[in-house]
Amino acid sequence: MKRVAYRRRWWVVAAGGLLAYLMLAYVILPALWSHHEREPGLAPLPMVTRTASGIPGDALNVGLVGSQEDVLRAMHEAGWFPADPITLRTSIEIVGSVVLDRPYHDAPVSPLYYQGQKEQLAFEKPEGKSADRRHHVRFWQVLNKGIDGRPVWLGSVTFDRGVGLSHDTGQVTHHIGPDIDAERDLLMRDLREAGMAQNFFQIAGIGPTLFGRNGEGDPYYTDGEIEVATLVAGGVRQIGPPTTLPPPKLIALKDQVWHGISSAVSQQLSGKP
Repeated sequence: MKRVAYRRRWWVVAAGGLLAYLMLAYVILPALWSHHEREPGLAPLPMVTRTASGIPGDALNVGLVGSQEDVLRAMHEAGWFPADPITLRTSIEIVGSVVLDRPYHDAPVSPLYYQGQKEQLAFEKPEGKSADRRHHVRFWQVLNKGIDGRPVWLGSVTFDRGVGLSHDTGQVTHHIGPDIDAERDLLMRDLREAGMAQNFFQIAGIGPTLFGRNGEGDPYYTDGEIEVATLVAGGVRQIGPPTTLPPPKLIALKDQVWHGISSAVSQQLSGKP
Protein backbone atom coordinates (compact mmCIF):
# COMPACT_ATOMS: atom_id res chain seq x y z
CA MET A 1 0.00 0.00 0.00
CA LYS A 2 2.83 2.40 0.83
CA ARG A 3 4.43 1.74 -2.56
CA VAL A 4 1.12 2.43 -4.35
CA ALA A 5 0.64 5.65 -2.40
CA TYR A 6 4.22 6.71 -3.19
CA ARG A 7 3.73 6.09 -6.90
CA ARG A 8 0.46 7.99 -6.83
CA ARG A 9 2.12 10.96 -5.15
CA TRP A 10 4.99 10.79 -7.66
CA TRP A 11 2.56 10.88 -10.59
CA VAL A 12 0.68 13.79 -9.02
CA VAL A 13 3.95 15.71 -8.58
CA ALA A 14 5.08 14.86 -12.14
CA ALA A 15 1.73 15.90 -13.60
CA GLY A 16 1.82 19.12 -11.59
CA GLY A 17 5.36 19.86 -12.79
CA LEU A 18 4.39 19.20 -16.41
CA LEU A 19 1.34 21.45 -16.10
CA ALA A 20 3.45 24.21 -14.53
CA TYR A 21 5.99 23.93 -17.36
CA LEU A 22 3.30 24.08 -20.04
CA MET A 23 1.68 27.10 -18.41
CA LEU A 24 5.04 28.88 -18.06
CA ALA A 25 6.35 28.07 -21.54
CA TYR A 26 3.17 28.49 -23.56
CA VAL A 27 0.99 30.93 -21.62
CA ILE A 28 2.79 33.03 -19.00
CA LEU A 29 6.11 33.84 -20.69
CA PRO A 30 4.62 34.52 -24.16
CA ALA A 31 2.15 36.89 -22.47
CA LEU A 32 4.98 38.66 -20.64
CA TRP A 33 7.04 39.08 -23.82
CA SER A 34 4.10 40.35 -25.89
CA HIS A 35 3.97 44.14 -26.30
CA HIS A 36 2.51 46.19 -29.14
CA GLU A 37 1.85 49.49 -27.41
CA ARG A 38 3.38 51.49 -30.30
CA GLU A 39 1.31 49.73 -32.99
CA PRO A 40 -1.67 47.92 -31.41
CA GLY A 41 -2.91 46.77 -34.81
CA LEU A 42 0.00 44.33 -35.04
CA ALA A 43 -0.92 42.42 -31.87
CA PRO A 44 -3.01 39.63 -33.48
CA LEU A 45 -0.64 38.98 -36.38
CA PRO A 46 1.69 35.95 -36.70
CA MET A 47 5.38 36.78 -36.57
CA VAL A 48 6.91 34.19 -38.87
CA THR A 49 6.91 33.77 -42.66
CA ARG A 50 6.22 30.57 -44.56
CA THR A 51 7.66 28.88 -47.62
CA ALA A 52 5.59 28.01 -50.70
CA SER A 53 5.10 24.58 -49.12
CA GLY A 54 3.69 26.09 -45.93
CA ILE A 55 6.80 25.34 -43.86
CA PRO A 56 7.63 28.02 -41.24
CA GLY A 57 10.30 30.23 -42.82
CA ASP A 58 12.29 33.22 -41.56
CA ALA A 59 11.16 35.08 -38.45
CA LEU A 60 9.93 38.65 -38.82
CA ASN A 61 12.43 40.94 -37.12
CA VAL A 62 12.15 44.42 -38.67
CA GLY A 63 9.41 46.90 -39.46
CA LEU A 64 8.99 50.21 -41.27
CA VAL A 65 6.34 52.92 -41.03
CA GLY A 66 5.84 54.90 -44.23
CA SER A 67 4.45 54.81 -47.74
CA GLN A 68 5.93 52.53 -50.40
CA GLU A 69 7.69 55.57 -51.86
CA ASP A 70 9.15 56.37 -48.43
CA VAL A 71 10.43 52.78 -48.13
CA LEU A 72 12.00 52.82 -51.60
CA ARG A 73 13.74 56.16 -50.98
CA ALA A 74 14.93 55.18 -47.50
CA MET A 75 16.39 51.85 -48.58
CA HIS A 76 18.13 53.50 -51.55
CA GLU A 77 19.68 56.17 -49.32
CA ALA A 78 20.73 53.48 -46.84
CA GLY A 79 22.67 51.63 -49.55
CA TRP A 80 20.33 48.68 -50.13
CA PHE A 81 19.51 47.58 -53.71
CA PRO A 82 16.02 46.43 -54.84
CA ALA A 83 16.09 42.75 -55.79
CA ASP A 84 15.29 41.71 -59.36
CA PRO A 85 12.35 39.37 -59.96
CA ILE A 86 13.13 35.69 -60.52
CA THR A 87 13.30 34.98 -64.26
CA LEU A 88 15.37 32.65 -66.43
CA ARG A 89 17.75 35.52 -67.17
CA THR A 90 18.21 36.56 -63.53
CA SER A 91 18.56 32.92 -62.43
CA ILE A 92 21.40 32.41 -64.94
CA GLU A 93 22.93 35.73 -63.91
CA ILE A 94 23.00 34.87 -60.19
CA VAL A 95 24.64 31.51 -60.94
CA GLY A 96 27.24 33.31 -63.05
CA SER A 97 27.80 35.82 -60.25
CA VAL A 98 28.51 33.08 -57.72
CA VAL A 99 30.60 30.84 -60.01
CA LEU A 100 32.64 33.65 -61.60
CA ASP A 101 32.77 35.84 -58.45
CA ARG A 102 31.39 38.89 -60.21
CA PRO A 103 29.01 41.57 -58.88
CA TYR A 104 25.24 41.30 -59.08
CA HIS A 105 23.84 43.91 -56.70
CA ASP A 106 20.22 43.33 -57.74
CA ALA A 107 20.23 39.53 -57.51
CA PRO A 108 16.77 37.98 -56.95
CA VAL A 109 15.70 36.42 -53.68
CA SER A 110 13.60 33.30 -53.31
CA PRO A 111 9.98 34.03 -52.40
CA LEU A 112 8.58 33.77 -48.89
CA TYR A 113 4.96 34.17 -47.88
CA TYR A 114 3.20 35.99 -45.07
CA GLN A 115 -0.50 35.38 -44.56
CA GLY A 116 -0.55 33.81 -48.01
CA GLN A 117 1.08 36.78 -49.76
CA LYS A 118 4.50 36.88 -51.41
CA GLU A 119 6.80 39.70 -50.31
CA GLN A 120 5.93 43.02 -51.96
CA LEU A 121 9.42 44.50 -51.67
CA ALA A 122 12.87 42.96 -51.36
CA PHE A 123 16.30 44.57 -50.99
CA GLU A 124 19.86 43.43 -50.55
CA LYS A 125 23.26 44.74 -49.53
CA PRO A 126 26.21 42.83 -51.02
CA GLU A 127 29.15 41.65 -48.94
CA GLY A 128 32.06 41.00 -51.24
CA LYS A 129 31.95 40.74 -55.01
CA SER A 130 29.39 38.08 -55.86
CA ALA A 131 25.82 37.32 -54.81
CA ASP A 132 27.14 34.39 -52.77
CA ARG A 133 27.21 36.46 -49.58
CA ARG A 134 24.74 39.27 -49.00
CA HIS A 135 22.39 40.87 -46.50
CA HIS A 136 18.80 40.78 -47.70
CA VAL A 137 15.35 41.74 -46.48
CA ARG A 138 11.78 41.07 -47.61
CA PHE A 139 8.84 43.34 -46.69
CA TRP A 140 5.06 42.94 -46.52
CA GLN A 141 2.60 45.78 -45.97
CA VAL A 142 0.55 44.52 -43.03
CA LEU A 143 -1.41 47.65 -42.04
CA ASN A 144 -2.80 50.24 -44.42
CA LYS A 145 -2.74 52.80 -41.64
CA GLY A 146 -0.79 52.71 -38.39
CA ILE A 147 -1.09 55.05 -35.43
CA ASP A 148 0.54 57.92 -37.35
CA GLY A 149 -1.73 57.44 -40.38
CA ARG A 150 0.83 55.80 -42.68
CA PRO A 151 1.23 52.17 -43.81
CA VAL A 152 3.12 49.70 -41.61
CA TRP A 153 5.46 47.09 -43.09
CA LEU A 154 6.91 44.00 -41.44
CA GLY A 155 10.01 42.31 -42.79
CA SER A 156 12.54 39.57 -42.35
CA VAL A 157 16.21 40.46 -42.71
CA THR A 158 18.91 37.77 -42.77
CA PHE A 159 22.45 37.23 -44.00
CA ASP A 160 23.11 34.82 -46.88
CA ARG A 161 26.38 33.18 -45.86
CA GLY A 162 26.71 30.98 -48.94
CA VAL A 163 25.04 28.80 -51.54
CA GLY A 164 24.26 25.17 -50.83
CA LEU A 165 21.51 22.55 -50.87
CA SER A 166 18.30 22.90 -48.92
CA HIS A 167 18.20 20.61 -45.89
CA ASP A 168 14.52 19.96 -46.59
CA THR A 169 14.07 19.96 -50.39
CA GLY A 170 17.59 19.33 -51.72
CA GLN A 171 17.25 22.31 -54.06
CA VAL A 172 20.03 24.86 -54.60
CA THR A 173 19.51 27.77 -52.22
CA HIS A 174 21.24 30.29 -49.99
CA HIS A 175 21.85 29.40 -46.35
CA ILE A 176 21.45 32.09 -43.71
CA GLY A 177 23.67 33.06 -40.80
CA PRO A 178 22.21 32.22 -37.37
CA ASP A 179 22.43 35.67 -35.72
CA ILE A 180 19.37 37.37 -37.20
CA ASP A 181 19.42 40.07 -34.50
CA ALA A 182 22.73 41.32 -35.89
CA GLU A 183 21.09 41.71 -39.32
CA ARG A 184 18.17 43.59 -37.80
CA ASP A 185 20.60 45.96 -36.05
CA LEU A 186 22.59 46.46 -39.27
CA LEU A 187 19.54 47.57 -41.26
CA MET A 188 18.38 49.93 -38.52
CA ARG A 189 21.89 51.40 -38.27
CA ASP A 190 22.02 51.98 -42.03
CA LEU A 191 18.67 53.81 -41.93
CA ARG A 192 19.84 55.91 -38.97
CA GLU A 193 23.14 56.87 -40.59
CA ALA A 194 21.36 57.77 -43.84
CA GLY A 195 19.05 60.15 -41.96
CA MET A 196 15.99 58.23 -43.11
CA ALA A 197 14.39 57.49 -39.71
CA GLN A 198 12.44 59.80 -37.40
CA ASN A 199 12.33 57.32 -34.52
CA PHE A 200 12.79 53.69 -33.56
CA PHE A 201 10.73 51.44 -31.31
CA GLN A 202 10.30 47.75 -30.54
CA ILE A 203 7.31 45.44 -30.71
CA ALA A 204 7.11 41.76 -29.82
CA GLY A 205 8.04 39.28 -32.52
CA ILE A 206 8.25 35.52 -32.14
CA GLY A 207 9.74 35.78 -28.65
CA PRO A 208 13.12 34.53 -27.39
CA THR A 209 14.25 31.67 -29.63
CA LEU A 210 17.49 29.79 -29.14
CA PHE A 211 17.13 26.85 -31.53
CA GLY A 212 14.94 28.15 -34.37
CA ARG A 213 15.07 26.73 -37.88
CA ASN A 214 13.88 28.38 -41.07
CA GLY A 215 12.24 26.80 -44.10
CA GLU A 216 15.58 25.54 -45.43
CA GLY A 217 16.51 23.97 -42.10
CA ASP A 218 19.09 26.65 -41.22
CA PRO A 219 19.43 27.38 -37.48
CA TYR A 220 18.90 30.85 -36.06
CA TYR A 221 18.56 32.52 -32.68
CA THR A 222 16.91 35.79 -31.67
CA ASP A 223 15.71 37.81 -28.70
CA GLY A 224 12.36 37.76 -30.48
CA GLU A 225 11.96 41.52 -30.83
CA ILE A 226 11.01 43.45 -33.97
CA GLU A 227 12.81 46.77 -34.42
CA VAL A 228 10.62 49.30 -36.21
CA ALA A 229 11.80 52.51 -37.92
CA THR A 230 9.38 55.35 -38.55
CA LEU A 231 10.68 56.71 -41.84
CA VAL A 232 10.98 60.35 -42.83
CA ALA A 233 8.25 61.45 -45.23
CA GLY A 234 9.07 62.44 -48.79
CA GLY A 235 12.74 61.56 -48.48
CA VAL A 236 13.48 64.67 -46.38
CA ARG A 237 16.59 63.75 -44.42
CA GLN A 238 16.29 63.76 -40.63
CA ILE A 239 18.16 66.65 -38.99
CA GLY A 240 19.73 65.47 -35.78
CA PRO A 241 19.63 61.98 -34.25
CA PRO A 242 16.32 60.10 -34.35
CA THR A 243 14.49 59.30 -31.13
CA THR A 244 14.62 55.77 -29.74
CA LEU A 245 11.47 54.99 -27.78
CA PRO A 246 12.31 52.67 -24.85
CA PRO A 247 10.62 49.25 -24.55
CA PRO A 248 8.76 48.22 -21.37
CA LYS A 249 11.11 47.61 -18.41
CA LEU A 250 10.47 43.86 -18.36
CA ILE A 251 11.36 43.62 -22.07
CA ALA A 252 14.53 45.67 -21.54
CA LEU A 253 15.55 43.30 -18.71
CA LYS A 254 14.83 40.27 -20.89
CA ASP A 255 16.94 41.73 -23.70
CA GLN A 256 19.89 42.33 -21.35
CA VAL A 257 19.79 38.71 -20.18
CA TRP A 258 19.30 37.46 -23.73
CA HIS A 259 22.28 39.35 -25.13
CA GLY A 260 24.53 37.53 -22.67
CA ILE A 261 23.05 34.19 -23.75
CA SER A 262 23.26 34.97 -27.47
CA SER A 263 26.88 36.10 -27.11
CA ALA A 264 27.76 32.72 -25.60
CA VAL A 265 25.82 30.90 -28.34
CA SER A 266 27.58 32.93 -31.03
CA GLN A 267 31.00 32.04 -29.61
CA GLN A 268 30.02 28.38 -29.43
CA LEU A 269 28.84 28.32 -33.05
CA SER A 270 31.96 30.12 -34.27
CA GLY A 271 34.24 27.79 -32.31
CA LYS A 272 35.81 30.64 -30.33
CA PRO A 273 36.81 29.98 -26.70
